[in-house]
Amino acid sequence: MQNNDILRRLRYTFHLTDTHMMELFALGGCVANRETISNWLKKEDDSDFVSIYDIDLAAFLNGLIIQKRGKKEGENPKPEKSLNNNIILRKLKIALQLKDDDILHILNLADFKFSRHELSALFRKPDQEQYRLCKDQVLRNFLMGLQLSYRKNNLDTNSL
Repeated sequence: MQNNDILRRLRYTFHLTDTHMMELFALGGCVANRETISNWLKKEDDSDFVSIYDIDLAAFLNGLIIQKRGKKEGENPKPEKSLNNNIILRKLKIALQLKDDDILHILNLADFKFSRHELSALFRKPDQEQYRLCKDQVLRNFLMGLQLSYRKNNLDTNSL
């Protein structure tokens, strides 16, 4: 999946305003102004569209973790220079304090069947034999399930 699409989906899911997004980027160690964020959120066929780099999306996800879980003592984590779907899924799991059963439920909301063993393989270290890459289809369905779950809930509680 493209980073811009992930950012658009997360913004929609959690009803994030430009101001809130700027705050999340800042928490993650990235300075992003309203215009930059707006260009990242545009569709690919728009002339002002700008691709968001991995390090910027990682900073946003780190900011989301800090926002939801609180700041840890010591130095903030540095955003990764290179992201893959496994890292994105792990960061969302941490930020939203999800357990494996929660993730499986969210995937099920999107009518995507996934086993506990398959899920476990996504969170292993890359050098382990059982490690599996998270395919775009899995991440896309996870984001859709999040949207189905959190968007409805946020309309009532505005919890983020």
